[in-house]
Amino acid sequence: MCSKVNSRRILVVGAGLSGAVVARELADKGHQVTVIDKRNHIAGNVFDFVNDHGIRIHKYGPHLFHTKNKNVFVWLSRFTEWLPYKHKVKAVLDDGRLVTLPVNKETKEVVGEDNIIETFIRPYTEKMWGMKLEDVSPNIINRVPIRDDDNEYYFPDDLYQYVPKDGYTKMVENIFNHKNISIELGKSFSKQMEDEFDHIFNSMPIDEYFNFQFGKLEYRSIKFHHTNLPSPKIFPVSQVNFTNKGPYTRIVEWKNIPGHGVNNLWTSLTYEEPCHYSENNDERYYPVRDVSGKLSSIYRKYLAIENPKVTFIGRLGNYAYLDMDQCINNSIKLIENFLR
Repeated sequence: MCSKVNSRRILVVGAGLSGAVVARELADKGHQVTVIDKRNHIAGNVFDFVNDHGIRIHKYGPHLFHTKNKNVFVWLSRFTEWLPYKHKVKAVLDDGRLVTLPVNKETKEVVGEDNIIETFIRPYTEKMWGMKLEDVSPNIINRVPIRDDDNEYYFPDDLYQYVPKDGYTKMVENIFNHKNISIELGKSFSKQMEDEFDHIFNSMPIDEYFNFQFGKLEYRSIKFHHTNLPSPKIFPVSQVNFTNKGPYTRIVEWKNIPGHGVNNLWTSLTYEEPCHYSENNDERYYPVRDVSGKLSSIYRKYLAIENPKVTFIGRLGNYAYLDMDQCINNSIKLIENFLR
């Protein structure tokens, strides 16, 4: 598809992780890469910052690097130092007790094995995806296992579990730090741009790119409610999920993550409220997969449209619920194939 010798002019739409990896891989091979993003910052949904209380906040919810893939870990380690962190999650019951998630032996003993689905899986899933549990794709539900051991860690099988020492935004900034990469923020994509470049890697929603000609795909969004409290600490872990029927799915206490602040007087929390993307300025975070397969069928129609000059990347471009390590690995492999 692309020569390894001749430098090409490449446009990358989206300055998040997928776009950053694509841009860096191409720049390292001598190609000239322009990156645009409609937001006014790099790093996409992993963007973080330090607030007025000296606590690091992930603006778009917690992002925790975990993987079994050594190659992905080694690739990212070129751009950041790491702090070890093994994620633990609790769920708060109606009586205020905290129990471990994913459900393990101890949690089963507390709530009763016959109550697991109605206590944990149904309320969270239906709030998160905006549909009945029975209508959600099993691939989504099965992302969170039910275990029979006493393990309290959320990702017990992943060998590499860390957070970037200086945050994700700095890590992404380091990935972009290359003489062959230029970045334009606050700039939206238009198809007229395609005439200016040899190839485009596009992370925008694939249905929007094709002007919804086969219909709109469904996405869920999250309203993030950030708040600060005059307290040294509220929870024993960084994430607590709600089991009630209220609007929130979970709350994050940031200072419980290593390197995210040591303020002994204040703590910073983020409540997450799921919603349809149309209720949140068209911010699309999670592609919806239903049990009927209707949405997947629509996506395949878009994917089948021949467009040799454009390659779709990331969650929205691929209409897939991808973890961080999957986005990175997919982008690395994509460019390997592109440059052959």
